[in-house]
Amino acid sequence: MKKITILLGICMICLSSCDKGLDLVPLDRITEESFYKTRNDFDGAIFASYSSIQDFWGTSTETLSERGEFWKITMVITDDVAADNVTADGISQDVDRLLIRSSDVPYAAVYTQIYEGILRANLVLENLDNENELTAEDKTVLDAEAKFLRAWFHFQALKLFGTPPLALEVGKDFKNLALPNATKEELYTSILADFSAAVAGLPDVWDSGNTGRATAWAAKSYIGKVNVWKQDWPSAINAFEDVVLNGPYRLISDYEQVFFFENENNAESIFEIQYGGPFSDDNIWVFDDTHSENFKASQGSARGYYWDAGNGAPGGKNGWWAPTQNLVDAFEPNDSRAQTTFYQDGDMYFTTFTSLPYDPDWSSTGYTLKKYRGEINSVPANYAPNQQAEFNNERWFRFAELKLLYAEALLEGGGDPIIAKAQIDDIRVRAGLLPLDNGVDLLQAMRQEKRVELALEPHRWFDITRWGIGPEIFGASWSDNLKVFPFPQSEIDRSDGLLNQNPGY
Repeated sequence: MKKITILLGICMICLSSCDKGLDLVPLDRITEESFYKTRNDFDGAIFASYSSIQDFWGTSTETLSERGEFWKITMVITDDVAADNVTADGISQDVDRLLIRSSDVPYAAVYTQIYEGILRANLVLENLDNENELTAEDKTVLDAEAKFLRAWFHFQALKLFGTPPLALEVGKDFKNLALPNATKEELYTSILADFSAAVAGLPDVWDSGNTGRATAWAAKSYIGKVNVWKQDWPSAINAFEDVVLNGPYRLISDYEQVFFFENENNAESIFEIQYGGPFSDDNIWVFDDTHSENFKASQGSARGYYWDAGNGAPGGKNGWWAPTQNLVDAFEPNDSRAQTTFYQDGDMYFTTFTSLPYDPDWSSTGYTLKKYRGEINSVPANYAPNQQAEFNNERWFRFAELKLLYAEALLEGGGDPIIAKAQIDDIRVRAGLLPLDNGVDLLQAMRQEKRVELALEPHRWFDITRWGIGPEIFGASWSDNLKVFPFPQSEIDRSDGLLNQNPGY
């Protein structure tokens, strides 16, 4: 059950006062002066920052005409997913061919959502020391949580764009809101400082009424992950070792249960994107924070709408994107994760409470995404009444990924290979596979295990670029400029030369 009610529209505040001669407050606006007073006010503002993450996968008919853009640039672009050459939109087909343009929707959409989330976190930080009803303990926790979110969003921006702006305060001069590129060192320093503050100020666990909010252990886990990207292996090892030995996380014995709607925020979840339901809006065609309709809370995810089989399959879904044969072949025989990850010939297919034998002709590759789907998630509570939106949380950072990152840090940083092998073997054994033989290349084994364990989750592209294996996977189609995405051309234009475009775009 989700416990966070996402309050949207909090950032729609007045940053400047009304004309002194006509000091009126619009009835449909909340000003900073009147809002940031109680703990409930600040919790609502914090939840607004979380809600920006939901929009990464959103669908809109009014802003940039988004269509699940984050799936395109983290999954469709990889060797794990193919865009259907008939039903998928043109950008999906181009991304699948590594045709990337700075004017395309995905980059503007995700960039906007990231900096919206950062703005909302900064608004909380800016208002903590103003006149309000918060206790000292409230301020400590809220400061830490806002810094966790600010660090989280900046880390996503770093992974996507390389040298994005560092936004550490709320801009007030509307004529000078543009920010320059930050250096990677500046970004890493700020991100790690914010996560460290989160470790110090956040609780190890929230009460049952606040399940899903960031914890000190989640912040410690991210310190390890950021240091992997930074290639500071000793710091990554220290953080991961603490989490593995002393943290609250564990692998769930049944892989399918990790993605079960009724097992959200489970023992394997380090950070999870909370969706609404069962009383949320059932309209997947608007973002609640960027669309002009009235407030209705979270609209849920359109995962099934885009990923469920098309081409005449029941349920009326699009089938835009499908698992590739290359991904399917990456699974070893008897790997139990395969039956949770994708549909194939011989399976029973489930979509919006309908079941029948799966027909490979429904997919351009002969396969369809099953993770987060399948019989286990075909329950009414997971769907809006019109069966479009679904409410199953996105498991963004799982303990299984952390164990593989820990193994990577140990192997790259000269740590104990026996401990590294144990992390990989724990995950293999859960999948019904034997432990690795002694003497195997553990680094390659870790990379293989990470691909299949996290298949059809938004991680593969960042591993490809971080490990430098683009030429190996894509051959002549690869170009080194693809290590980062282009900044949106609209942002380059607005900055009037302050923000520099990434090379090659």
